Amino acid sequence: MELAVLLVSMAAVVLLGTTVSERLHLPAPLLLIAVGAGLAFVPAVPTIHLESEVVLLGLLPPLLYTAAIQTSLMDFNANRGTILRLSVFLVLVTTAAVAVVTHLLVPDWGWAAALAIGAVVAPPDAVAATAVARRIGLPRRVVTILEGESLFNDATALVTLRTAVAALAGGVVLLDIGIDFVVAAGGGVLIGVVLFLLVARLRRRITDPLMDTAISFLTPFAAFVAAEEVHASGVISVVVAGLLLGHKADIIQTAQSRITERITWRTVAFVLENTVFLLIGLQLDWILAEVHESTLSNTRIAVVCLATLVTVIVVRLVYMHVTAMFRRSDPLPTSWTFLIGWAGMRGVVTLAAAFIIPEDAPHREVMLLVAFSVVAGTLFLQGLTLPWLTRVLHVPPPDVAEDALARATLLQQAANAGLARLDELEYEDHHGVDARIRARVDQRTFSAWEQLDTTADEETPSELYARIRREMIDAERARVLEVRSGGHLPSEVVRQVLGMLDIEESMLDAGSSVREKVRSAVTGISGPEECVDLQKHPATDTVADPACETCLAEGTRWVSLRQCLTCGRVGCCDSSVGRHATAHFHETQHPVMESAQPGESWRWCYVHELTG
Repeated sequence: MELAVLLVSMAAVVLLGTTVSERLHLPAPLLLIAVGAGLAFVPAVPTIHLESEVVLLGLLPPLLYTAAIQTSLMDFNANRGTILRLSVFLVLVTTAAVAVVTHLLVPDWGWAAALAIGAVVAPPDAVAATAVARRIGLPRRVVTILEGESLFNDATALVTLRTAVAALAGGVVLLDIGIDFVVAAGGGVLIGVVLFLLVARLRRRITDPLMDTAISFLTPFAAFVAAEEVHASGVISVVVAGLLLGHKADIIQTAQSRITERITWRTVAFVLENTVFLLIGLQLDWILAEVHESTLSNTRIAVVCLATLVTVIVVRLVYMHVTAMFRRSDPLPTSWTFLIGWAGMRGVVTLAAAFIIPEDAPHREVMLLVAFSVVAGTLFLQGLTLPWLTRVLHVPPPDVAEDALARATLLQQAANAGLARLDELEYEDHHGVDARIRARVDQRTFSAWEQLDTTADEETPSELYARIRREMIDAERARVLEVRSGGHLPSEVVRQVLGMLDIEESMLDAGSSVREKVRSAVTGISGPEECVDLQKHPATDTVADPACETCLAEGTRWVSLRQCLTCGRVGCCDSSVGRHATAHFHETQHPVMESAQPGESWRWCYVHELTG
């Protein structure tokens, strides 16, 4: 019962702390560590020892898998050089630098123990870095590099730590170190690929979302355990399997399975990520109690902790700027390079790895405090200053307007491909199904284009539709619940109908806040260069008070206005009743139009279906 009370209490603290962090506009990891550290000294709170097995086997696989299936394999591949340099070489360089510093300050440790603590504090944490990076809106490429680095750097650090621990026991050969790295990396990749093939084969035959999600829960633990059993890297195995399964999800899973898995893993990640930081804070009391018994002076312990913290920060910053000089193709801006160097927050893996160090290692209690100091120090120092540095360096967040334009373009291309296939099909349509399908596709596409409209005082057709349909769904749900209370219908039938209404309502809510963000976003949008038509047309003279003359003549209203770049004719968009801009293209074959809305500067090529 005490364990149950403890778990429920921790869950409540995590939920409360996360809610408060949102109100205070603070990253949740920082607040939860502080809360955990405070609770650790409350007499009524039991002492919690975070065992390395619990973290490495119970927490690390699902956290890595969650991050991996959400990481774009294409984006990862585009930045693989930077990611591998950070996740392998930077970890080794940091390990060596920390080993030198700590060996100078505490010679009693010896080189093996110094290398061990270096490997412990070397890898930044995936959860900590991306939690802060996404919250403050760092560029997507920066987030991709940070995510990719932290997916693989744990493997490098753990293999290095394993070697250092073996050296502490007096049994390590230089050749064995190289073999360990090859076996860990190669074996991890091989097992990850094999597991991916096995799970993918199963998923092609399974249509039940619950069974598919159950397989998903098993996958990271199976990958980790299988790899560790053959002395390969369980971290690499989990990451490889997760990257491949996430990349192929749209092919090997049903739509319902993907939705169920996505929601399930988001929930798991939310609970585990935040619980991890609370647990880190709860370790402070007993670590300080053990350090109090150390034979080293408090001054020397403080100097070691501070020197290690400074070393990991400085080495990362220097490494980023040195390696940036050798990036000749597709270099990163200097400000982005600095932010990646500064975003090296450590997390739970660092603290868990410290517990792997044998208990008979010299001054092990100080090593644990060093690990905790680096975790807390990097999270608070770098985590709290990263938003300020982002503003000072004028690093732009992802452009919401550009995203909206790209989303509308992609939906338009998908809709045109679907309608082209519809034209090819042969079928007897006695019930007007063709018109209904075309209307539904048009509604989805037009809704995306309407999010680009900067007119703030008028409701778009899609917004009007969503508002009216939401009112109808509320009435429909109320009626279903009224019928349910009568107890005359099977509960399964009622549950299915309510589920259908929930799905439709969630689709209405999906784009509800996008338009407001786009209105205030940067409107200078640049698009693909491969469309000649987009580039060769000079801008036409801007009409002072643009209007669709055809709409005025017909007595109809427009939603947004478009201007032909060939002749300057202004027409209404496809969301409007007349669709006169598109009609103008069909009449004249003038290929490119641009938005005539105030503050918008994007173009659309009717021929190539591209924006610019």
